[in-house]
Parts: sequence; C-alpha cells; structure tokens
Amino acid sequence: MAKKVKQLNVAPLTGGYMITSMVGIIISAIYVFPKSNTWGFTFTIFFTLMFVASMISMTYGPEEAMLHMGQMRERKKKK
Repeated sequence: MAKKVKQLNVAPLTGGYMITSMVGIIISAIYVFPKSNTWGFTFTIFFTLMFVASMISMTYGPEEAMLHMGQMRERKKKK
C-alpha cells in the first residue's frame, strides 16, 4: 500500500518581513549592542532568525501558495 504524501501548505513570507529583519540586524548591531550587550545580542539573534526564516520561505515556498495569496488579497480589496 502506497503512503500518501502530505502536501505542505507553506505561504512565502513577504518582502517587508525580510527588509524588517535586515534593518533590525543593522540597528541592533550598531545602536543597541554598544549600549547594552545583553539586549543587543538578543535582538541580533532574533532578527537573524527572522532573516533565516525569510530565506527558507523564499527557497522552499511553492508557487501555488503565492497564487493563492494573490487571490486572497484581491478578494479583500473588492470588499
């Protein structure tokens, strides 16, 4: 008996998410880290994880999910 392959319902993250993570890394490293090492390190790790998540989403996101997201946005605009 063949196993069913479960399809992933992964929607790609937006470009704004990636930009937010990059700006957050820069601000955390330049401004926060010199004033408070603990908070600077924590924010830098947090925004780095956000950036990695956006890269993974961009790499492995299916094309159908992007089409589905576009249809949902059009429906919201019509209402």
